Amino acid sequence: MPLQPAAFISSMLYFQMVIMAGTVMLAYYFEYTDTFTVNVQGFFCHDSAYRKPYPGPEDSSAVPPVLLYSLAAGVPVLVIIVGETAVFCLQLATRDFENQEKTILTGDCCYVNPLVRRTVRFLGIYTFGLFATDIFVNAGQVVTGNLAPHFLALCKPNYTALGCQQYTQFISGEEACTGNPDLIMRARKTFPSKEAALSVYAAMYLTMYITNTIKAKGTRLAKPVLCLGLMCLAFLTGLNRVAEYRNHWSDVIAGFLVGISIAVFLVVCVVNNFKGRQPENGHMHRDSVARMPMINIPRVESPLEKVASVQNHITAFAEVT
Repeated sequence: MPLQPAAFISSMLYFQMVIMAGTVMLAYYFEYTDTFTVNVQGFFCHDSAYRKPYPGPEDSSAVPPVLLYSLAAGVPVLVIIVGETAVFCLQLATRDFENQEKTILTGDCCYVNPLVRRTVRFLGIYTFGLFATDIFVNAGQVVTGNLAPHFLALCKPNYTALGCQQYTQFISGEEACTGNPDLIMRARKTFPSKEAALSVYAAMYLTMYITNTIKAKGTRLAKPVLCLGLMCLAFLTGLNRVAEYRNHWSDVIAGFLVGISIAVFLVVCVVNNFKGRQPENGHMHRDSVARMPMINIPRVESPLEKVASVQNHITAFAEVT
């Protein structure tokens, strides 16, 4: 017995809610618990790559976490709500917008306003990608345990007790450090850079949204300026991490790759470049055209082709004689 539309809608919504809840819980365990043990990476005595001065807590950064997370969570929500409201108002006079937004979840059993449906879908996918980016970054940091440029300033190793007579001597183990354990643990989680990944994810998602959604006249210059401005802010966030000795170049580049990859995947493969569903009539028309039998029409020779054929015959006869 086939599922009723209402039962199918309820099961799909429940399934999506379970996925979102699982993603949020996994991000929470990565971020605020010690469930996953960080890999302890060793270092060489007096290694210059990790001898940078300690720049202070994250709150003293030029781009503190509160500012970054607020912008990454608030700006896309504001832009998408304003953009979808503008698109809905511009297309309210026609019925095409409503037809394109009929999905398998709503079908004809119930009606959901296209503005609400599109806004919830795009913001839901963005939120899911934000938590997915955080999970990818935290997993990479836990697995690699890459050391921060200022690691030795926090580790405070006792080189005499460790017997560091040569710069090439390798030191491994947590007992080598005498500093604050919490700060040392944070200094072991830098690859990839979370700030770079989240900032470029938000910028890329918004850039693709603006590019694919805003089609009004007079925006040929405004759209590139706005999109390049968003990408520039994300790029400057990564540069700031390197300039303050909080991350290596490799950490920032890896964070950029993670954020861009997740944003592009979600936009292209999940929300179909922010385009609505095709109307059912359009699909039926294409299917009927595809099933239409082909008609063979006899070829009619044009007068120019006749003249050319006669000239070829005359030339061939002249060559033979």
